[in-house]
Amino acid sequence: PASSFAAVEEAKEEAAAAAGPAADGEEAEDDEGEGEGEPAFDLLKAQDAKALGNARFAAGEWQLALDAYTEALMWAPSDAEERAVYFCNRAACFLKMEQWETAEGDCTAALEVQPRYVKALSRRLQACEAQEKLSNALADAKMLAEIEQSAQARATVTRLEKKEAEKLEREKEEMMGKLKDLGNMFLGNFGMSMNNFKAVQDEGTGSYNISYDPNA
Repeated sequence: PASSFAAVEEAKEEAAAAAGPAADGEEAEDDEGEGEGEPAFDLLKAQDAKALGNARFAAGEWQLALDAYTEALMWAPSDAEERAVYFCNRAACFLKMEQWETAEGDCTAALEVQPRYVKALSRRLQACEAQEKLSNALADAKMLAEIEQSAQARATVTRLEKKEAEKLEREKEEMMGKLKDLGNMFLGNFGMSMNNFKAVQDEGTGSYNISYDPNA
């Protein structure tokens, strides 16, 4: 029995030695072929995924719609103009989910493909405004007004200009309040306060004249 087992093993080794180089060569060739292959893009599958995303979005299923648009982006070639639509649609999902910064990023990606894409500009405006990035929102609003030439677009510019001015005024008041507190800490050592100083703005130049009143 032992000699029979040894004979079988010896036969196996001889067969492996004879077949080994060819098998190894074939395996290496298959691996090399797979490594050199280009990524599989399919615009038709991308469009199908987008259609599914649209259906999910219409049903209010934001996450499922987002997943479908992400799949569309995976299928679409990197130079396909359709990518702008997929990014923009995914941004709409992020807006619904109040993920403002991510929505802004997807809109920016869409605009890199189509710089004057109205929906992407509009959605990025919305995302920026939600984050209080009013300067960025206003820039997009002005671009939309230039493209659309509509009363609504111009009204949005006016509204954001006012909102930004109000924000700047609030920030200026907060800064002045902090400076006043700091000044009081310093002047208190000399028995004075910022109330002893009065700033009057010159309407002509916009500069301020500072006067001192020890009795204030």
